[in-house]
Amino acid sequence: MFLAQTPTCFALAVLLASSWIIAMQSPPSSTPTPSSASVTVPAPAPLLPIPTAAQRAWHDLEFTAFIHFGPNTFTDSEWGHGDEPGDVFNPSDLDTRQWVRVFTDAGMKGVVITAKHHDGFCNWPTAKSTHSVANSPWKGGKGDLLRELSDACRDARIRFGVYLSPWDRNNSAYGTGEPYNEYFRAQLREVLGNYGPIHEVWFDGACGEGPNGKRQVYDFPSFERVVRELQPNAVIFSDVGPDIRWVGNEQGWAGETCWGMLKVKGHGRGNDNPPPTTSLNEGDEDGEAWIPAECDVSIRPGWFYHAHEDDKVKSPEALLDLWERSVGRNANLHLNFPVDRRGLIHENDVAAVRGLRKLLDATYGPGTNLAQGRPATVSNGRGSKGSGTGPDAAATAFGASRAVDGDPSTYWATDDDVRIASIEIELPHDRDFDRVVLGEPTWLGQRVRRFSVSVPDGKDWRVIGQGTTIGRKRILGVPLTRAPRLRVDILDSRACPLLTEVAVHATVRPPTPPQGS
Repeated sequence: MFLAQTPTCFALAVLLASSWIIAMQSPPSSTPTPSSASVTVPAPAPLLPIPTAAQRAWHDLEFTAFIHFGPNTFTDSEWGHGDEPGDVFNPSDLDTRQWVRVFTDAGMKGVVITAKHHDGFCNWPTAKSTHSVANSPWKGGKGDLLRELSDACRDARIRFGVYLSPWDRNNSAYGTGEPYNEYFRAQLREVLGNYGPIHEVWFDGACGEGPNGKRQVYDFPSFERVVRELQPNAVIFSDVGPDIRWVGNEQGWAGETCWGMLKVKGHGRGNDNPPPTTSLNEGDEDGEAWIPAECDVSIRPGWFYHAHEDDKVKSPEALLDLWERSVGRNANLHLNFPVDRRGLIHENDVAAVRGLRKLLDATYGPGTNLAQGRPATVSNGRGSKGSGTGPDAAATAFGASRAVDGDPSTYWATDDDVRIASIEIELPHDRDFDRVVLGEPTWLGQRVRRFSVSVPDGKDWRVIGQGTTIGRKRILGVPLTRAPRLRVDILDSRACPLLTEVAVHATVRPPTPPQGS
């Protein structure tokens, strides 16, 4: 109130207020924009719905870890009954920093841990239940698994997330309606308010009987309000979001058509989500909400550790296939590790995921993109009325080079009235390839309905692959090919097509054996 007592101070106040208004009207710093200072052609308008900043940050992670660990680990179960004695939980060598080293070695950028599974056992010393680590022999009842993992994640600079099952087969209030919902909200507050930033809150929709034989009606809207209050930057996962959706299976793959949008009406959670799950797997082109898919799968047949599955760990090649069918289909891969009874990720699991990293680096790592920086032309460049190869500002901002510059914040764009367009890229003459990677700037909405990839065949072009949606990233497998040029044709689009990336790669293949061997 003292600021306005002099003309000078009043002018300063007006200047500060004006600067604040201008800043609020400017695009957020996280929103990519063309880098050219001479841009005169306006960028395409967003095609709604579009992702929030939190959803975009989640999608940029691509590959994250899931941890299932608790009494089931020691009872050789998948779903506990909630009557397990406290002394069953007693890992001999628990080391969350070993977990995090495995994650970072594999290129994972975050983890979600089962803070509480259906048995109701809490991996933190909750004040709301006696069924927790505080009543186990581990560390004399003084341990806190969430604290140890969140600290390890913070030190390694990867994201920390939590899974809390609303189904609680231990708590006597389960099945009573609001009294149990209040109990669950109180536990959410313990977890979300005491372990630093949390990037993802994972809600399982399972709903079965409690100790009294009754089922509970969950108040998910109130649970979500607690998340928004205490962790406003976290994304919420469930069968139907509101931020991240289940992909409709637990095998780790998304549909070849995979929209980031979903029509929420008609979907529920758990037992309230009727089959078929095709809509969850493929999304909805006319969906009113942006709710991209997360593909959850375990590295073993089970979610919790079972010694008899030590020889049933997915191979690096199988994991690569899942990565391409999740990350490469506009979704994220959420790979589960069943931590063993020592409290460690088993050696076989470690070897498999490190093997996956080697395959990913060899195929998609730095220096493997045959199209990066190569000459490119397009059928239409935004505002250029031609190929987009000239020196004008429109070509600089939205021309063909923006799709092959290796920068995910730039993009090739066409004029607003264009729905069909193509980009042609000159490739090295002496290199084979069998993967084409495409990407859209999803902060402006998902647009492409159908595309094809072709190479020269005499005077014509031969189609070697085709697909439907693209989204943030689309990996298209094609026959092993060597060609001087490659063309991507956008055959149908909801609005003017935009591409942040056209990349060309070769998978690692075993050497061809000598003839006669």
